[in-house]
Amino acid sequence: MDKIRFFLVVNLLFFVSIQYTIAQISGPTHYTKKEVMVPMRDGKKLFTRIYTSDSITGPLPVLLMRSPYSDWNIGTLSPDKDPYVATMAMEGYIFVYQNIRGKQKSEGDFIMEGAFDKDNRNVIDEASDTYDLIEWMLKNLPTNGKVGQLGISYPGELTLISAIKPHPALKAVSPQGTVADFFLGDDFFHNGAFRLAFGFEYSFGEEAAKGDTSFPFHMYDLYDWYYDLGPLSNVNKKYFHGDIPTWNDFIKHPNYDSYWSDKAPLRYSDTPKVPILHVGGYWDQENMNGPEALYAKMEKYDTRNYNYLVLGPWCHGQWADSNATMLHEYNMERNTGIEFREIQKGWFDYWLKGKGDGKFAEAICFQTGSNEWKHYATWPDKSARQTKLYLQDNKKLSFKKPVDEGLKSDNYLSDPANPVVYRPRPIELTYSDSSEWETWLVEDQRFVDHRPDVLSYKTDTLESDVTVTGDVLAHIFASISGSDADWVVKLIDVYPNYDTKHPGMSQFELTVAGDIFRGRFRHSFSKPEPIVPGKIEEYSFGLHQVNHVFKKGHKIMVQIQSSWFPIFDRNPQSYVPNIFLATQKDFIKSTQTIYHSKKYATCIELPIVTEPVKMTVR
Repeated sequence: MDKIRFFLVVNLLFFVSIQYTIAQISGPTHYTKKEVMVPMRDGKKLFTRIYTSDSITGPLPVLLMRSPYSDWNIGTLSPDKDPYVATMAMEGYIFVYQNIRGKQKSEGDFIMEGAFDKDNRNVIDEASDTYDLIEWMLKNLPTNGKVGQLGISYPGELTLISAIKPHPALKAVSPQGTVADFFLGDDFFHNGAFRLAFGFEYSFGEEAAKGDTSFPFHMYDLYDWYYDLGPLSNVNKKYFHGDIPTWNDFIKHPNYDSYWSDKAPLRYSDTPKVPILHVGGYWDQENMNGPEALYAKMEKYDTRNYNYLVLGPWCHGQWADSNATMLHEYNMERNTGIEFREIQKGWFDYWLKGKGDGKFAEAICFQTGSNEWKHYATWPDKSARQTKLYLQDNKKLSFKKPVDEGLKSDNYLSDPANPVVYRPRPIELTYSDSSEWETWLVEDQRFVDHRPDVLSYKTDTLESDVTVTGDVLAHIFASISGSDADWVVKLIDVYPNYDTKHPGMSQFELTVAGDIFRGRFRHSFSKPEPIVPGKIEEYSFGLHQVNHVFKKGHKIMVQIQSSWFPIFDRNPQSYVPNIFLATQKDFIKSTQTIYHSKKYATCIELPIVTEPVKMTVR
């Protein structure tokens, strides 16, 4: 739930690049802001900013954003100056930004990511507050009776909630970078592994004060701070002292129970009641899973053709930036931000103004590697075929299954005292201006591929393009000497020794997909079990959806490791019922053995849309 602070100040040089588009649109050049306290049904008043056009009169549709944050997400930037909505602002909309209960200047109590009852219309919740706001707008603003809502991250979740119990005037929504499930794949946990740096800093930032705040770290590079923190049990003992509600809930709910399922938007999302455009990024460092999972869930119930999806080559919220051409070293070769916002504009213009023919592609998904937008009638692409890429002897990868009947394997020593860092140091404060947090998923993996506790397997050089479109799955056969383990698996595009198009990317190891799985949850996320030392078991989990072309001349790599610190906490590797209560003595070294034989064939399933793959040894 990134606060997306880097959108606060618009880069003027980049903003010039969209002026040619805006200049062709007749309309206002200035909006007037008004700040009001809008009453809810229980008498609480919520702080609201309203922007109306100085030059377009008459009834206009409303674009609404609701947020807990103090900055970009609630309209401190006039909409005609905000690249996220500027093209729409130039044609004329009414823009309304509201802080939710208990945040910033709004009255009431803030409950972070509270449980949501989709069937009860008599409770006061984010849906009822949105309903009351829309009622107020219809009575007090010169609207045409139609409202659209959008937002990124937490504001995206608020948008989704509004669409579950919608006001009749809510005609279109776009939840963007949205959580699907906090325990299984977004924000606080991934497959049961706790996101330490994010969970610590975000829960403090939102709950330590009514306004946004940051934990007072005493150093710049936080790797040592998180390492010296020791077990998670030290957080309350040394720093929070029981004063951060969400952290206390982490401790109370270390496994998947009703606390987590009640919070999960994936649980309460079903039949789309209003047209909905999900938006996400392949390299979203916070909520990569959400848009994919929510679209898939709602597609099962979509009988009115209301459910749509856009996926792009972005980190969290990058599609709202004035220029989205680069992500770290990855060059998209086009300003995908401008291109996305034309899609967004067409969406809201049709549903709120009746402009256009309404013939939207079911899914518009940018294809990395080729750097082209692709339109799909179904997503994932039904022409893709799940094809297994197997680990082999000598750290090779092949589409041929191993034939050896023995127990072929590789192993490494996983030591909690020397965890694999998730990105090159320094590890800055997550939401600082200098932080590399936004781009860590596209870091060059050469910085770890020679560590003895990171196994790297590669194909031979590809003789033809390999197009991977859809869900990537990992099937790891492994044994350990401890009684618990984390498995980190990365699918990587290895660039040629000399890349003539982008020389700086030569030999670059670009993560295309990757995730972590906490071994104790291999049978159930609700009922964890210790791992029997020495027993070979299969660990299967998803690495999320991709749309990527491994180009001719490249190689495909798979990396496996057992820590990703400090974005994820260190697994003690000796089983304890509640990792949040582990002590230092619980942390042990463990030998992890990965198998690649006929019986225990560790592999990655790739949804390939291509002719049979050709490779040469180079």
